[in-house]
Amino acid sequence: MVNQSCLPRWQTLSASSRGANKHRNQDWYTAEGCGTRADPLVLAVADGHGSARHARSDVGARRAVDLFAAHAREFATLTNVDSAEGPRSLSWLMNYARDVMPRRLVSEWQRNVLGHWQRQYELDEDCSGTGTAPPTDEQKLLLYGATLIGAVLTPRLFAAWQLGDGELTVVEHDSRVDLPLAPAEAEIGDETESLCSREAWRLVRMHWAPIVERDRMPRLIALSTDGLSKSFAADEGFVEFMAGLDTRCSEGGLESVRTVLPEWLAKAARYSGDDTTMAAGRRPEQDTESAHAGPQTTERQ
Repeated sequence: MVNQSCLPRWQTLSASSRGANKHRNQDWYTAEGCGTRADPLVLAVADGHGSARHARSDVGARRAVDLFAAHAREFATLTNVDSAEGPRSLSWLMNYARDVMPRRLVSEWQRNVLGHWQRQYELDEDCSGTGTAPPTDEQKLLLYGATLIGAVLTPRLFAAWQLGDGELTVVEHDSRVDLPLAPAEAEIGDETESLCSREAWRLVRMHWAPIVERDRMPRLIALSTDGLSKSFAADEGFVEFMAGLDTRCSEGGLESVRTVLPEWLAKAARYSGDDTTMAAGRRPEQDTESAHAGPQTTERQ
């Protein structure tokens, strides 16, 4: 692995804007860490469904992001700590990320929001003691329905997960823009997979990218809710926007993008009518330049 003193410390930017057709913002997000072993880069966005049958989806979105961030940090620890048999292999980590982590995340989210429902029910004097039967667990979960995209980056690997709509955008080291978790077929209308779906953990899509060479790490990793992509008339417009975002970071600096990002997302929210949120991490420009300067000092993991 690359010597820790040579590692790029990723910078983050994030913002959210309420949709023009929404009474309140149902999205939630986090962007934290700098991509080192001790402080992994963790990004997540969740989009609460927001309709009457999902009346508490803002709570569901917030709980989804908080739980993902906790699981992502735990997973990052697993990539750094040896097991009793020695260093964990990438195949072991991939199986954990593909099978164990989605099961645990969905299960904990469901327990969490069901607990929230029960507490609210007990506090609601209008409902308690009326003799009416409470809804089923499936009906309760629907109230909190939300989509989720999350990513974690360590010196060893970059992994991401997605359930439902929205976009994971990766600008590679060579400026190529990828959407690695785009579904094979576009979803129709406003229907989407969700944390409240039956066996939701089976619906999670995963992106897996071990870090082999420092100078081939992505330049930009951006997670966005579908309010952003829906503001463009065609997919090409969204891709051009993300490429332009990366160019603006290079030419004007990350702070300039942080300043204008809320304005950009507010404009997108007006066009799409939907809440619009982005959480992103970018490798510092000076690191991109220095990565080609010569061989790096290495050490055993």
